[in-house]
Amino acid sequence: MKRAVIVGSGGQDGTILHEQLKNRGYAIIGIAREVVTTTEIEYPRTVIDIADFGQVRALLRDFQPHEVYYLAAFHQSSQDSQLDEIELFQKSYRVNVEYLVHFLEAIRKHATKTRLFYAASSHVFGDGTGECQDEETPLNPVCVYGMTKAAGLLACRYYRDKYAVFATTGILYNHESRYRSPNFVSKKIIKSAVDIKNGQTEKLVLGNLKAEIDWGFAPDYAEAMHSLLEIDVAGEYIIATGQKHTVLDFVVTAFSLLGLNWEKYVIEDVELIQKPSFLRIGNPQKLTAATGWKPKTSFEQMIQILLRDEGALV
Repeated sequence: MKRAVIVGSGGQDGTILHEQLKNRGYAIIGIAREVVTTTEIEYPRTVIDIADFGQVRALLRDFQPHEVYYLAAFHQSSQDSQLDEIELFQKSYRVNVEYLVHFLEAIRKHATKTRLFYAASSHVFGDGTGECQDEETPLNPVCVYGMTKAAGLLACRYYRDKYAVFATTGILYNHESRYRSPNFVSKKIIKSAVDIKNGQTEKLVLGNLKAEIDWGFAPDYAEAMHSLLEIDVAGEYIIATGQKHTVLDFVVTAFSLLGLNWEKYVIEDVELIQKPSFLRIGNPQKLTAATGWKPKTSFEQMIQILLRDEGALV
């Protein structure tokens, strides 16, 4: 029986990955805030503090997982109460880099056969260079989240090159599911469209209908994470669809599937835009060549599933 540790098991990707690995017959230890969950395995601790290297070291030494998925992240959205810059840098660096290094170091010293996946973000490219990014695109982050995710990527590269730790980084583009938090525009559109259909609200106000995004389906991306730890070459791999859609495309598709004319309900208010929107479209060719992975779910199919998960479609 294969063994896996999922760090950040309470988030969207961790929840989906846990379900997929469980279906594959894995023994799993999931680490979320203030709780440890186990599947097909007993572990004496009910809490594992990833800020404590001793606890991480004991986990890796005792459990000897085949795979570690480091999905924990600190990301402040424009909808959150804003931290001052010092606190934002400190919290982001701790979760996105420092605690990751705890796992890399524990693998190096105590679990040398363990393979690690680190979830980075397209934000490492900032405004990118050109419309489409690949693994050769220079890192150019312009926000704290992107800076610290880039540092995490470089930490994995460092441990891979210097110590031969199997540390793979997935550079993830936008990916959606029922588990998205309400502050994401995809969730806002889906929830508002359903509420309008049910007569519970009348309008949806969005900031930029022209913004272009590479949107994928989160369960597809979780499968990509697993596939990257099944091959024998660690490295950096973009996880994306390679296709762009505007926010308006998302709106039109969602409202149309519910039999609604979006123009009657949707208002664009540019004053809601709090930060620039950079065009980031990922080229997944390297991932596909290495693993055979391709997105299974189209843009419209993804929106259909999201509406069905809200109870709006049969």
